[in-house]
Amino acid sequence: MKIALFGYGKMGKVIEKIAIERGHEIVLKIEKGNVNYDLKIADVAIDFSTPNAAVSNITEAFNCQIPVVCGTTGWLEAFESIKTLCHTKNGAFLYASNFSLGVNLFFELNRKLAQLMQPYGEFSIGLEEIHHSQKQDAPSGTAITLAEQIIKESEYTGWSLGKSLNPKQIGIEAKRVENIPGTHSVSYDSTIDSIEIKHIAKNREGFGLGAVIAAEWLFDKTGVFSMEDVLNIK
Repeated sequence: MKIALFGYGKMGKVIEKIAIERGHEIVLKIEKGNVNYDLKIADVAIDFSTPNAAVSNITEAFNCQIPVVCGTTGWLEAFESIKTLCHTKNGAFLYASNFSLGVNLFFELNRKLAQLMQPYGEFSIGLEEIHHSQKQDAPSGTAITLAEQIIKESEYTGWSLGKSLNPKQIGIEAKRVENIPGTHSVSYDSTIDSIEIKHIAKNREGFGLGAVIAAEWLFDKTGVFSMEDVLNIK
């Protein structure tokens, strides 16, 4: 495949390396301020840009009939309009808050644990995420996904950043530490015992590999998809 990269930061460079190793070609590296390029030379676009740029990047890809895989977080207030535009343009779109194959399996564990814990109201739920200090949004998209999964399976009605004083909201603690690719933990705590599940990313390779696999999967499809579709774990 011929791949266009929206964003050529640390993740863009990881994706480039993995894509080339898997026999693909990077034909465009589009960064802020770039205007002189022809997106139509690409077979698929992968977006790891910034929250401010993601919507316009995705829209441009749809207008050019280019499938787009997006791993940028922090723009999801526009998600429904992007889905509508994708269907209107008969395009192909795949968004994930985290492309790591391990994290997407972790999502399934989180959902199942939330279902098991639902009858036991004596347990309080806490979420923590730790990322590198360059990460622009907080909490992480992955943490929000984890919280939203739990909310669907419980009596909780929402989430908040930091420790929550509202018993109906899940508190998400977001920490920024140098050189941490990403750590997420979900804990259930009572006066008697505690249960915790945790995912620790050791490097960015897992995110890049998942994004390239997602692009390979999306290449000849139309519609709006997720990593659950790629991994066939719905």
